[in-house]
Amino acid sequence: MSSLPTPEMPLRIGTRASPLAMAQAHMAAAALIASHGIDMAALEIVPMTATGDRIQDRALAEVGGKALWTRELDAALDAGTIDIAVHSLKDVETLRDARFFLGAMLERADPRDRLVVREGISAATIADLPHGARLGTSSPRRAAQVKRIRPDLETVLLRGNVATRLAKIAGGDADATLLAAAGLDRLGMHDVGSVQDAGMLLPAASQGAIGIECRADDSATRALLAAIDHEPTHRAVAAERAFLAALGGDCRSPVAAHASWQGDGTLRLDAEIFSDDGADHCAGHVAADDVAAAGDLAHRLLGGAPDSVRRLFGA
Repeated sequence: MSSLPTPEMPLRIGTRASPLAMAQAHMAAAALIASHGIDMAALEIVPMTATGDRIQDRALAEVGGKALWTRELDAALDAGTIDIAVHSLKDVETLRDARFFLGAMLERADPRDRLVVREGISAATIADLPHGARLGTSSPRRAAQVKRIRPDLETVLLRGNVATRLAKIAGGDADATLLAAAGLDRLGMHDVGSVQDAGMLLPAASQGAIGIECRADDSATRALLAAIDHEPTHRAVAAERAFLAALGGDCRSPVAAHASWQGDGTLRLDAEIFSDDGADHCAGHVAADDVAAAGDLAHRLLGGAPDSVRRLFGA
């Protein structure tokens, strides 16, 4: 049986220092308290600034990709200065270092995107935006999906945490942007933006999921995390990440993947891959009861995709 942390030896929870990341760290702490009866005094939240938070003027795909969100937390976890790391799983590399173990996922929140527009524009969906409007995003997926739906729209780089991006929209840097519904909800911004149908804008793999990692050789912490793992979320997100792994894409590759539980108890994985401009794409779905099925879908989509799409995935 694992030993519980005490105020003298607190469980140190590493997180990025952004307001959303801090909210997610507190959700992880609350889950541990509820499951194990741990006193909050026995938990210590350790915020740190990720490299990705410091770079605001370039797309992260150009300067290091998703590793820029995890580098500092990985180093602290490996060094033993934190015991667990809380991540937005969408921002975590598909293939992780064997020193780290994804011990738990909290129950997934709304995986969809919300459209946020500046004052003076009335639009509930991408289709409603004015001709030639500028949509700010740093996501290759969102840019390709938007261009596929509305080739007349201009996509411009928009980076920063949620508050920063909202301020940039209010300041006129762009006419609209897309933000994860889960992140807005976790910040209490339930009325900000309009939810977009997942059939039109299929979410990114892992969107809405919080992952909690520990050191692979830390059996006591692994046992603590196992008790707060939400298995349906874990299985769905594992299918999405297996699809990405088989696809061989990186953070510059426009790809969407979302696994959802059906009424008959099966897990359906929907996925799309795009060309940069969204003009070409290939979509499909599979019953993803094991990770092999997710890999099969990736190979099937690549096999049927045009060259403009295949070259983005090294095929």
